[in-house]
Amino acid sequence: MATGFFNVPTPVNDPIKSYAPGSPERAELQQTYKELKSQELDVPMYIGGDRVFTDNKKPMLQPHDHKHILGYFSEGDASHVEQAINAALAAREMWANMTWEHRASIFLKAAELLAGPWRARMNAATMLGQSKNAYQAEIDSACEFIDFLRFNVQFMTDIYKMQPESAPGVWNRMEHRPLEGFVFALTPFNFTAIAGNLPASVAMMGNVVVWKPANTQIYAAQFIMELLLEAGLPDGVINLVYVDGPTAGDVIFNHADFAGIHFTGSTGVFQNIWKTIGNNIHKYKTYPRIVGETGGKDFILAHSSANAKAVATGITRGAFEYQGQKCSAASRAYIPSNIWDEVKEYIIEDLKSFKMGPPEDFSNFINAVIDEKSFDKIAQYIENAKNSNEVEIIAGGGYDKSKGYFIEPTVLLSHNPQYVTMCEEVFGPVITIYVYDENNFEETLELVNSTSPYALTGAIFGRDRYAVEYATQKLEQAAGNFYINDKPTGAVVGQQPFGGARASGTNDKAGSMLNLLRWVSARSIKETFVSPVDYRYPFLGEDK
Repeated sequence: MATGFFNVPTPVNDPIKSYAPGSPERAELQQTYKELKSQELDVPMYIGGDRVFTDNKKPMLQPHDHKHILGYFSEGDASHVEQAINAALAAREMWANMTWEHRASIFLKAAELLAGPWRARMNAATMLGQSKNAYQAEIDSACEFIDFLRFNVQFMTDIYKMQPESAPGVWNRMEHRPLEGFVFALTPFNFTAIAGNLPASVAMMGNVVVWKPANTQIYAAQFIMELLLEAGLPDGVINLVYVDGPTAGDVIFNHADFAGIHFTGSTGVFQNIWKTIGNNIHKYKTYPRIVGETGGKDFILAHSSANAKAVATGITRGAFEYQGQKCSAASRAYIPSNIWDEVKEYIIEDLKSFKMGPPEDFSNFINAVIDEKSFDKIAQYIENAKNSNEVEIIAGGGYDKSKGYFIEPTVLLSHNPQYVTMCEEVFGPVITIYVYDENNFEETLELVNSTSPYALTGAIFGRDRYAVEYATQKLEQAAGNFYINDKPTGAVVGQQPFGGARASGTNDKAGSMLNLLRWVSARSIKETFVSPVDYRYPFLGEDK
């Protein structure tokens, strides 16, 4: 029984460790990396209180060394999805009725564990399984996930504090209840923090979850599950299954207790999910919450007044960190003719200094793309560019998958602003640049706004404040996260809530209260202290 109105610890963004030579965190991470690499894990599904193994073992590979097996995961089938749903529903009553401060405590403890003894383990797992360098792993699987856990607790209490006014003689209250049923969390490969946050944020609000990660992220996902269990998450609240998408969808989207989906992935998959939910809407007890972030064709637009070096750095960081495999990665750029030669020189200079290889060598800025399917898709874009008279390769263009899935950071210069790589999401280390007449800034704004169906992130570079303001207004709908004189990546929890609209998703802003509001169903309660005992209102009285 609650005996007070509790204030949670004030969240602060977790400091990013440097991993500089000689630092204790560098030594610890290198040692943990070696230890994990030398082991071969047998990864189960987590259903209720059981760790479920199957005979259908699938290998977990390193993208940068695909002959090295990190272990095997137990692939499930439709029966395991049913078991996970049943386990979630069985856990729902006790979890939903747990007082909020005890739920909060679990996730705050998880944050402290991750900030301390689990940090090197989670970062090393992300480096090994998703081919991230030490810095990219640190800002993702450590800092961002820690921030999600801590800030979401604060956002949860802010939601609970949102209460209506009360008139004399009446007490009005608002309950923010968990949804009726279970929520499906479908998570991507590219961010361990997203893989952790999508099920955790839902569960924090009192919901129960069936979680399916991308197969290429299962290695780190297993560590997330073990972290949450060590922090005290009760059995059945989050159930982790490894099944193919159609199998999971066939069971989940036909279940009467399906209450919502928290999704990050491709636009095509999300649109099919939305269509399936719509076709099955008559089967559900309630209208499911549909929350999704689905990618982007993110832009950098430079004005003629922009600093050329800042623009170039925005491109080389924004396009090539984590091999361009961020939903927010800069994928198209519009550079004015008056600064193009200088910007080009700086970009090529940066790319010449890049080192590419496995993440265990901390001097490597570029690592491998996630798997062979992704490699082949990106390589085909590059080959098509080599054979096109509409575009030229001004840097990079090489690739090799003999040992790992390595693709050189590639810069394309397009003479056609509608060339395919200016329009389609590549999701790899490829950026396409279009040089526009410096006097055609307004026309270029319209080009930026209309070229892509996506609207996730974008950036404007310029020193002319009138131009910056004008672009900010004209590109109002073009990006859910908009950056001025900075790269379009690197949203920080609590500082830049993340999400976009159009084909990029529902813009429910992970890392803010807005997202958590989607996982509660409000109930208004009015209590009248002295009830009326006569139906008659004064207006019914007769005139004298």
